[in-house]
Amino acid sequence: MAAFRWASLALAFALITGCGVGATPAQTDLPVTDACFVTDSDSVAVVLEVASTPEQRQVGLMGRTELPASHGMLFQYEEAREPKNGFWMYRTLIPLDIAFLDREGTIRNIRAMVPCSASQGTNCPIYPAGVQYWSAVEMNAGFYLANGVEVGDRLVLGPEDCPTD
Repeated sequence: MAAFRWASLALAFALITGCGVGATPAQTDLPVTDACFVTDSDSVAVVLEVASTPEQRQVGLMGRTELPASHGMLFQYEEAREPKNGFWMYRTLIPLDIAFLDREGTIRNIRAMVPCSASQGTNCPIYPAGVQYWSAVEMNAGFYLANGVEVGDRLVLGPEDCPTD
């Protein structure tokens, strides 16, 4: 009976992680939205692909070999996610920074994440949010620091709501 349970667990994990070591094709059919991060002194325009279904969020930016400057991915959830929940970099080929946002779009935490070259997802670290969050935005590594975007700043969706000079 214990062996059956372990086999069932292994099968479930393989289905969740995509099984095997092959490359994950990058998803290219996600909706895209213009947005901006609003800081105390500036507005930083970004273009975000929106991952709002479990399947879209599971694949995320896996398989991408590059991400254009000021482009990223917005992960949206219907309910709050707990601080222990987070992201991993299994099959993700580029270093990323991630901002965890509350329901109003205010950044509550930012983490740096490095690609994981392990052949199995179980060998990749998870980057927990450390805060409750409703959405998260992955950008190229260094984006937040280079643009002065930090905890307490806000993400605004739609260019019409972004402040201009």
